[in-house]
Amino acid sequence: MAVLGKIRALGPVALISVIGLALFAFVFSTGSGTVTDVFKADEFNQSRVAIVNGIEMNRTEFMQKVDNLEKQNRGTRSSIQAMNSIWTSELRKLVLQSEYAKIGIQIEREMMRDFLKTNLLAFEDFQNENGEFDESKLNQFISNLKEISPETIELQGSLVNYQSWNNFEENIGTIGLEEMYYKLIDAGMNTALFEGEQDYFNSNDVVDFKYVKIPFSKIPDTDIKVSKSEVNNYINDNRNNYSSEPSRDLIFVEFEEKPSDLDVYEAKLNLNDLLEDKVEFDSNTQKNITYFGFKNTKNNEEFLNTNSAIKFFDSYVFKSSLSQSVAENIYNLKKGEVYGPYSENGFTKVTKLIDSKFIPDSAKVRHILIPYLGAFRSGPEVTKTKDAAKKTADSIYNVLKRTRSKFKSLLSLSSDEVSNENNGEIEFAYIDGYAPEFRDFCFENKSGSLKVVETDFGFHIIEILSQGKKQKAVKVGNLAVKIEPSERTRDSVYNVASKFEIAVKEDNFREYSKENGIKVNPVNNIGELDENIPILGQQRSIVRWAYEDGTSEGDIKRFSLKNGGYVIAMLTSINDNGMMSYEKSSITALPKVKNQKKADKIIQSINSLNLDEIASQNNVDVQTSLSVNLNNPVISGIGNEPSVVGYAMGMAKDITSSAIIGNTGVFYIYVTDRRKASSLENYQNMINIISSTRSSNIRSSAYNALKDKAEIEDFRGNFY
Repeated sequence: MAVLGKIRALGPVALISVIGLALFAFVFSTGSGTVTDVFKADEFNQSRVAIVNGIEMNRTEFMQKVDNLEKQNRGTRSSIQAMNSIWTSELRKLVLQSEYAKIGIQIEREMMRDFLKTNLLAFEDFQNENGEFDESKLNQFISNLKEISPETIELQGSLVNYQSWNNFEENIGTIGLEEMYYKLIDAGMNTALFEGEQDYFNSNDVVDFKYVKIPFSKIPDTDIKVSKSEVNNYINDNRNNYSSEPSRDLIFVEFEEKPSDLDVYEAKLNLNDLLEDKVEFDSNTQKNITYFGFKNTKNNEEFLNTNSAIKFFDSYVFKSSLSQSVAENIYNLKKGEVYGPYSENGFTKVTKLIDSKFIPDSAKVRHILIPYLGAFRSGPEVTKTKDAAKKTADSIYNVLKRTRSKFKSLLSLSSDEVSNENNGEIEFAYIDGYAPEFRDFCFENKSGSLKVVETDFGFHIIEILSQGKKQKAVKVGNLAVKIEPSERTRDSVYNVASKFEIAVKEDNFREYSKENGIKVNPVNNIGELDENIPILGQQRSIVRWAYEDGTSEGDIKRFSLKNGGYVIAMLTSINDNGMMSYEKSSITALPKVKNQKKADKIIQSINSLNLDEIASQNNVDVQTSLSVNLNNPVISGIGNEPSVVGYAMGMAKDITSSAIIGNTGVFYIYVTDRRKASSLENYQNMINIISSTRSSNIRSSAYNALKDKAEIEDFRGNFY
C-alpha cells in the first residue's frame, strides 16, 4: 500500500500502469489455497498472529496472504521473507488504524467513489462514448460481479471477482485514509520565525581559531586499565545506545558429507568403465558383441544422454567459454580425441572434441517477426494460425528478396516492439541466449543472406547485415560422473557426529572441538524470526529451537542438514532484557571508556596555557581552522568535532581555552576572529527550507514514531 501511495504521487500515468497488476494480484487472494508446511498452527490454539494497540491481526487471514505472496513470487522468496513482507504492510495498517479511530477519520461513500474515479479514469470499461468516466458503468460492473460471485469477469486483461474487487476497494480506501492522515499532520507542522533566524545565524556566524590536538593514541592502550564495572557504568549511563531486541547467541560445529578419497577413486573407475569399449558374449548368437565406449562411439548425443551426468549440448563454444584450467588442452584436440579424466565442479570428467569450425563472434541482423496463435509469448491479439503466419512471412520474404529497401516500411507487421524501435536491428554475440535456429542462421551464413526462420516465437524474416571476426569454435561432449559421498561415507560422518554429540557438554564444547581439530563457529544476535545462519544458510529449525520455552543456555542439539551432513549447536546466550550482552556492548563501550581515561592522563600532563608550549611538549603542531560554523562543525583535516566548534563559538577572543575532549583527542583552542552575520529583514527562505525538509520526512518519521510507541504483542514465532 505504501508503494502504491508513492506511485500515486507520480501522477495518473504511473498509477494506471500499476492498477492492472494490482487487480491481477488481488485475484490470488480469493483462492482458498493450502497453508504451507512451515505453519505449525495446530500446535497453538490462537486465532491471532499479533495484537497491535488492542486490535487483533487475524492469524488465518495473515497466513493466507503469506501463502498467496509465496505463490505469486513462485519460489523467489522464502516463507519467512514472504511473511516479513506481509507483516510490514499489516502492521502499518493496524498501527495507523488505531490512530484513525482516535481522531475519528473514515472514508465515506462519496469519498470512496472519488478515489475509485481517480484510479479507474483511464479504464475503457468505465468510459462513455466521449471517453469520459461513467459512474453508472462502474455501478453496473460492481453489481454484475456481486450477482455472479464467485465467478470472474475480465477487466483490462485480468480476471476479477467480487471478493478481489472488495480487496481492491479496501486498498484504495487505505491509501486515501493515509493521505488524509498525513495531510493533517503536515498542516500542523509549522516552522517558527525564531527557527529560521537561528538556522540562518548557525550557518553564517563563523569563527577562526588556532588549535592544538593531542590524539588519544598518544597514550598506549597498555598504560590504561579498565575494569568491567567501569564499562558497565558507561553502558548504564548510555542505555539508549545499547538497547536491543531479544536475541540468541550460539556456537555450532558442522559435519559435512563430503566424498572420501575412496569415493573419488570409485567415481573414476566408473568413468573409465564408460570410456572404453566392452566385449560381451551373447549366448543367443554364441558370438562376442562389442559395445562402444565414449572414446569410439559414433552417436555421441545418445551415449551422453544415456550415461553421463552432464547431457549433450549440441552447440559450438569459443575457447573463452571453457574452464580456464582445461581450455587449452580441449581447444587443441583433434576431432574425436578425448581429454581427461579430470575433476571439475564435483564431477570427474572426460571431454571429447566432436567438431570444430570458424564462426563469427558477433552478428548484426534485422528481422521481422510474425507470431501465430500458441507461439511462445504471443499476446492475446495474435489470432493467425501457424499456416497463415508462414504465408505472411513468405510474402514479406518475397518482397524483400526483390527490394531490400522496403524493409522499414514492413516493420509495422512485426510483433517485436523492442527491435522495431531500432529499425528491426539486433546486434548480439554467439554466446548470447538467442533461439538456436535464429542464432545458427545468423552465424552460419554470409552477410547479406535473407531467409525465413522458424523459432518458438514464430516466423522471422532475417537479413544478416554484418558479422564480427571469425574465430575457432568447438563442439564438445562431456562424459561426467558425479562425485558423491557413498553410503559408507555417510555412515562414517553419522558415527563421527554421534560420537561428538555424546562427548560434549556445556563446559567442554570448545575444548573438545579444539582437541579434535573441529572448527567452532559462533553466531550472535539471532532474531526470533530469522531463518539464515551464517555458513549454513536457511536453518529455520535451529532458530526455532533456540527460542523454544524448554531451551536453556548450555543446551546442545543435533540437526540434519538439507543437503546432507549434521550440525551440532549449543545455545550460549539468551538476551531478553532489552540490553545487549556485555560482550557485544563492550565492543564500542570499552574504547569510549579508554579514551576518557586517556584524556584524563593527557589533561593532567598539561601545565601551560600557551598553544606553542602545549604543542612542543606533546610533539604536535599548532594548526588553524577558518570560517567554521555550528551547522557544519567540521575541522579541516580532522573531521566532525561539534564539541570543539561549539566551545569556540562561545568563548572570548585572544585567550586559550581549557581542555576540550573531542571525538579524536584532547583540544586546546585560541580564537583569533569571530564574524557575526548581518541580520535579515525576512527569514522566510530559511523557514521554507526547514518546512520542506520536515514535510518530506513526515510519512516515515510519523509512522516510525507511532510504531515505536505502539503496544505490539507479536506471536509470529509460534507459527513460523
